[in-house]
Amino acid sequence: MEFEGKVAVITGAASGIGRAVAFELAHRNVRVMALVDVGETIHGVAAEVNAKAGRQVAYPYRGDVTDEAFRASVFDSISSQFDTVTICVPAAGITRDDLAVRIDKITGKARVYPVDRFRQVIDVNLVAPVYWALEMIGRIAENRAAGGLKRWQPSEGMQGAIVFIGSVSSQGNRGQISYASAKAGLEGAAATIMKEAVFYGVRCGLIHPGFTDTPMVRAMGDDYISKHILPFTQLSRLIRPEEIADAICFMLANSAVSGELWADAGWHAPA
Repeated sequence: MEFEGKVAVITGAASGIGRAVAFELAHRNVRVMALVDVGETIHGVAAEVNAKAGRQVAYPYRGDVTDEAFRASVFDSISSQFDTVTICVPAAGITRDDLAVRIDKITGKARVYPVDRFRQVIDVNLVAPVYWALEMIGRIAENRAAGGLKRWQPSEGMQGAIVFIGSVSSQGNRGQISYASAKAGLEGAAATIMKEAVFYGVRCGLIHPGFTDTPMVRAMGDDYISKHILPFTQLSRLIRPEEIADAICFMLANSAVSGELWADAGWHAPA
């Protein structure tokens, strides 16, 4: 799949992996991108991308990725100004880490991980990315139907590509009951979407980054990183966001690549 002339949507684009993907797609001459994030800083990131690219390529959209109306408005806006979105990297994510069960030292009672926090992490990290992807697929499907096209044929070339952001935590990680569940859920979602979306010529893959130098990981603290992450990482360092962005673009561009890609820097969780 060629990037030139294509329209992309990236969520979580204000920082971390999403931000790195925005810069990498601009470097690879994507036509235009909708950069989506909940924070005000998304405007500054879009300006940085445009300045580095030397052209107007990034358009900022601030809002909640779990909001259906906001999601539709982003696709409506960018599509009406340019063309149908055919690249989607839903990278927005949050963590709300804590042990699944903890005994209160004073009362001796068990405190179970709060269900509202679990649902929040699932909504942002699993439900939202799936539906941003489905929004793109649905619009591509509508366009094909309007043009009298049915089952996609290889001679047409790929019509779209999606890369979900999984995590090494999908294998299970202490203190991440909600986050690990969400990332593991993306495996089933991506595999199912790929089987269905290829009818319309859309590919879907999933990358599992290891611990990457993002604000989310840095929030764990230097002490935690040095004691619980780096000793179990063969490269003995955090992954650079640019390295993950490069791998994502490889997955987007190469039509022979499907399924899952592990970009974990050789990290293996301790027993």
